[in-house]
Amino acid sequence: MHLFFQELKKGAQALGLQLSDESLNLLLKYQDALVLWNKAYNLTAIRDPKEMLVKHLLDSLSILNDLPKGRLLDIGTGGGMPGMIIALCQPERECVLLDSNGKKIRFLKQFIADLKLKNVVAVQTRVEDTDAIEKLGKFDVITSRAFASLIDFVDASQPYMHDSSIICAMKGVVPEEEMATLSQFDQQTIALRVPRLDEQRHLIMLKNK
Repeated sequence: MHLFFQELKKGAQALGLQLSDESLNLLLKYQDALVLWNKAYNLTAIRDPKEMLVKHLLDSLSILNDLPKGRLLDIGTGGGMPGMIIALCQPERECVLLDSNGKKIRFLKQFIADLKLKNVVAVQTRVEDTDAIEKLGKFDVITSRAFASLIDFVDASQPYMHDSSIICAMKGVVPEEEMATLSQFDQQTIALRVPRLDEQRHLIMLKNK
């Protein structure tokens, strides 16, 4: 059994998730690969695996219960958060992980190939690239954990949205001022509690009125 298996299982249960042992083991394989690649490629500033478990795995898992169904695009996925973590837990969901950083996408493509994952692809491109927009098409759910600005994330998401797409932005403190300027959307703010993380976390959900 993996050193962190019980810790991850308890954390997932604290989030109200009943993940299979297979899903938990996949998540830990992902974290192990991230730790290994991080030594050479600097994919994340977090180096300690115990800290990764909380700030990457559990943090990303915290949105799972509230995430709408459907085809998902993770913009600025970096090392795969939250997109890869969603894909590993929900093999029935088609996920596209998008980032302009070649090292990070190479890591994700290698991990996808090694585990023969069928429901997730990693794409290296700039989010505003017109060829990528045309090729990738529209998505039901668009996530991001990386954007500092909610307005910038909404702007980046627009070309990938259809009428009933839902934007799901992971945030720390609620960006009240930015949300006030996004009155064209129905808005929902969900407070998240990540086990062993003493920081504010929120999921901002935006849908066209």
